[in-house]
Amino acid sequence: MSKRKHRRKTNKILDRKAGLKPGSVTVPTQSYPPRFFLMSFNEEYLDELEFKSYEELLRQVKAKPEARHWIDIRGYGDQNLLEQLQQDFGLHALQMEDVINDYQRPKVEEFDKNRLFIISRMLRWSPEFKSLDDVQLSLFTGPNYVLSLQSDYGDCLDPLRERIRVGKGIIRHRPTMYMAYAILDVVLDYYFPVMADIGEYIEDLEQQVIRTPSRDNLSLILDLKSELVRLRRITWPERDKMTEILRMDDQVIPESMKAYFRDAYDHSVQLIDLVESHKELASSLVELHMSTVSNRMNEIMKVLTIISSIFIPLSFIVGLYGMNFAHENPDTGKVHPFSMPELYQPYSYPILLALMLVLILLQLYFFYRKGWFRSF
Repeated sequence: MSKRKHRRKTNKILDRKAGLKPGSVTVPTQSYPPRFFLMSFNEEYLDELEFKSYEELLRQVKAKPEARHWIDIRGYGDQNLLEQLQQDFGLHALQMEDVINDYQRPKVEEFDKNRLFIISRMLRWSPEFKSLDDVQLSLFTGPNYVLSLQSDYGDCLDPLRERIRVGKGIIRHRPTMYMAYAILDVVLDYYFPVMADIGEYIEDLEQQVIRTPSRDNLSLILDLKSELVRLRRITWPERDKMTEILRMDDQVIPESMKAYFRDAYDHSVQLIDLVESHKELASSLVELHMSTVSNRMNEIMKVLTIISSIFIPLSFIVGLYGMNFAHENPDTGKVHPFSMPELYQPYSYPILLALMLVLILLQLYFFYRKGWFRSF
């Protein structure tokens, strides 16, 4: 998604919220039709299905109460679905409003007997537009399920799905809260490739600025700074979210689970450090651009100064002998004592040219000894 499209999307969200009562759940314009995915598993088996309707998915969940379920709904383009989800899973209208607004800051809320409502943001770096594309991921935890909601069809959670399929690790042996952690952990892990791509882009911009400082490069640097500001607004709440999870009661997050969330907290701190370092590098790029432009201007001024210095004495000589004061009075034939006798010498013109050439060579030698030609 380009930055311009992202700004239009954000403005539409803000316009839609203005004047509505709290808890208003309205399908956003141009929303994708919903798709329904379900992964039901325990230590012994795994069922992975895509359903054509929400009713079929719900029947499958109720048919296997002993299993753990990852209910994955992608797309918000059905008003009836939103109302049905709110009713069937006991969700608050304000929570559904946060889900549908689709540009909430990362956060966690405890509700309804130790259930959690979690918002994260999945990041992608667009090499084409040189901008961030982020999609909101909303999670609701239950006794035997995790319900995930997102507006887009694509996400970064395929590695986790593959781990569940092949049965690697302990995810199929742990309660659903561990699955919620695993989802959050994968989302955070995908921030690091984004940071690496941004770091490479900053290095490329630095080389471009050194080679050809231009307004286009300055515009790219300023766009990058705005993207890093947006990234900072995402990563800092991620750390706050993990901090709040770690402070929750052991009945909500068991002590055995907090070790995993501490690891996620460490990742969020590392991300903040990377964002701050990238912001400093982006700021230094502006200074580098200004310094490079100033250096190039100094080089231009040096060339013009050399040219002017060469022609100033030549202009003086030419101007002096261009006055053409008369050598003698044409009426009386009397020679003036303070005239220019050189003008009437037989070799005055080539002598003057030779003198001007010597002056040019002397000046060039002087500039060379001063080191003015070394940067050319």
